[in-house]
Amino acid sequence: MSDAAQPTAAEVRAAAEAVKTALDRHLAAVERRSGEEDPAVYDAFNELAAAAEAYDELLYDRYDEVTPFEIPGEDTLPPYTGPEEPSALSVLIRRDYSVAEPQRLMAQARRVEAADEEGPGREASGTVHGALGLLFGEFEPDEIASRHKEFGLEEGDSTLWVTAADESAEPGEWLEAPFEQVDPQRVVCRFDVSAVFDEEFDDGDDEDGEDGEADLADLDEDLDTDLDPDLDTDLDEDGEPARLEADR
Repeated sequence: MSDAAQPTAAEVRAAAEAVKTALDRHLAAVERRSGEEDPAVYDAFNELAAAAEAYDELLYDRYDEVTPFEIPGEDTLPPYTGPEEPSALSVLIRRDYSVAEPQRLMAQARRVEAADEEGPGREASGTVHGALGLLFGEFEPDEIASRHKEFGLEEGDSTLWVTAADESAEPGEWLEAPFEQVDPQRVVCRFDVSAVFDEEFDDGDDEDGEDGEADLADLDEDLDTDLDPDLDTDLDEDGEPARLEADR
């Protein structure tokens, strides 16, 4: 950073005074709080965090120094302010996948096409985009989540939010923008799954490494046999493609 862009000593001093003021307000809110999830404490906490972060940045820019304070991220929900007895709820789910094995994905889609006697016959399984449309149209999302490896997918992060409402939405009311206007203060509970939560267990996995790799190799061999894209082995007695039986 150039000298011209650096904050002045007065600006750093003002930021330090703002931290002191925010600290006093936070302590006062804690002393007066009415319960474990008092909104006043939550607001004072955010104000203190913002003031400390601003001071830390100015201190570093001016003097190349840092504070010993760690500002926690926004990984917790704000206090719940929704109805105590919700008469309706919404469940918001996001699951991320990467297409790890495109050929396996398209092989499964070909099986769906072969089993669909009334299908349009557009050979949609010939592309990853078309195969995804076929599989997510055929199987429920929960089934795909439990069998993702069979479809050549690799799991990423996922989250599930349960939000409370005063009344049920009208049919079609939110379909154009289903994930907008979600009020975090009406989230009853949430469940997150991410690889970052597993990092602390990495060291313990080495003990089972050889056995685990062998099990994965056996699983891949079984899946590769089951997902042979050549459908000749799936013909019934009359020489017609056998219909795929999928648990819905």
